[in-house]
Amino acid sequence: MIITTAQDVALGLSELVAIDPRLGPLASRLAPLPLRLAEPGFAGLAHIIVSQMVSRASAEAIWARIVTATGGPLSAEAYLALDAAAVARLGLSRAKSSTLELTARAVSSGLLDLSAITEFEAAEAIARLTALKGIGLWTAEVYLMFCGGHPDIFPAGDVALRAAVGDVFGHETRPGIRQVAEIADAWQPWRSIAARLFWAHYAARTGREATPAAE
Repeated sequence: MIITTAQDVALGLSELVAIDPRLGPLASRLAPLPLRLAEPGFAGLAHIIVSQMVSRASAEAIWARIVTATGGPLSAEAYLALDAAAVARLGLSRAKSSTLELTARAVSSGLLDLSAITEFEAAEAIARLTALKGIGLWTAEVYLMFCGGHPDIFPAGDVALRAAVGDVFGHETRPGIRQVAEIADAWQPWRSIAARLFWAHYAARTGREATPAAE
């Protein structure tokens, strides 16, 4: 099953609570969970790359500059058409600028089909995405969740998810990536719904929208 609608999220949440009744009170308090689904393609992946390790406000400011500079909607070809001076004005780090250029070239050349890749099994899709320099595990996982609708991905490297899992289960310190991944194994085949639930808990607890962010 691919998550494409709010109804899919609601169904997944119901199934998740049946798998792990401990999550029932959390689900009752936080439902309905947001769908947060974007079209697969270069723009979707680029937005995730831009958003990593910066505040939401900073990410949106940079994104607005990219869209304005390229004339929007963003495509790989439009990004590649920017000259060096235009790219320098976007506010991207050197690493992100390099990753976006490499990704745009891979998409434009046909080496990387970001729509087709969402139809692969998660492990294969992640392997293909992370084969591109600059695309790490977290970026691939978040792309497959929010642009591909994959139902069973839990980005254990996400700071907010780890904090939320630790808070819900009474950990004194934020649990490590491996520990959170092991905890999340129990939520198969709805780990993407569990991630949405814990992001929602983080947002409610901190008063900040839990924009996915890798450590």
